[in-house]
Amino acid sequence: MTTSATRQAEFRVGDTLLTAPPGQPLLMGILNAGPDSFSDPGRRSLDELVRRGVSLVEQGAAIVDVGGESGRTDRPPVPVEVEIERVVPVIRRLAEEGVLVSIDTWRSPVARAALEAGARLVNDMTALCDPRLLELCAQTGASLVLCHTRAAPKSAGPRGDGADVLPDVIGLLAELRDRATAAGIAPDRLLLDPGIDVAKTPYQSVRILRQLERLHALGCALLVACSRKDFIGAICGRPPADRLGGTLAAVARAADAGAQLVRVHDVAQVRDFLAVRAALSGAAAVAPDLVLAEELRRQAPPETVASDSLPGRPPSGRR
Repeated sequence: MTTSATRQAEFRVGDTLLTAPPGQPLLMGILNAGPDSFSDPGRRSLDELVRRGVSLVEQGAAIVDVGGESGRTDRPPVPVEVEIERVVPVIRRLAEEGVLVSIDTWRSPVARAALEAGARLVNDMTALCDPRLLELCAQTGASLVLCHTRAAPKSAGPRGDGADVLPDVIGLLAELRDRATAAGIAPDRLLLDPGIDVAKTPYQSVRILRQLERLHALGCALLVACSRKDFIGAICGRPPADRLGGTLAAVARAADAGAQLVRVHDVAQVRDFLAVRAALSGAAAVAPDLVLAEELRRQAPPETVASDSLPGRPPSGRR
């Protein structure tokens, strides 16, 4: 792996210095506090969301990204007060549990409420549609994700034709980085996101991932949000929840390119994939005395139901 692909291995989220070993990006686990996610819709209680967030850390997530508004473009924007109501109780509880939390929002009032509740990173997917995020992060010391897009929030376009979009990705991210540093945000508190599938065609997303190494020239850590994305569905012909295999391929490409962070739904599976991949490549040591725990040697059989307890069957002795 080239030096350029690994030189920005460290970045800061709040007071935490995070280090991504070469070829082993850290994981940002996705926690949807809204009911209309494109991949795992449904309403969940506060306790369920907190348990899910803690579980993501136990599975290997370094950061939990909490969002209260789906990026789906077939839904109208959520009112600010509703978004705050959804995310703040979850973030507060997770922060109390010691979880490093990111807030997935493009609006500064939501970001401010989330940071006050304990979030340490603002994940903005709109290329600073709300420029007040810069002042907010500079004042609070929060870290910031800068994402490439030319589309307005909750808008599907522009998508463009078959042209290679990477030059525009590099140009806009450089501009956003310069605006952020001019506002007083240190470069090691910035993460750059090329915006896979964000107002882009599957072809454009693939082209970006093929050339991802070129973004290291911008001098900031890279976040790749590739989990269950449309380009995977287009290639594999699968709906969002069935895109794990394609997601792992995209994660491998991000790891090869030296990305520091990948944003994923299936944290445990991605962690295992990266662990075995690192062991096989020699990037991670494998102890000569490594053994498999006995309880993991064989799959436990499924629980069986006693015939006497089957519906419609009377208990023994009462026929």
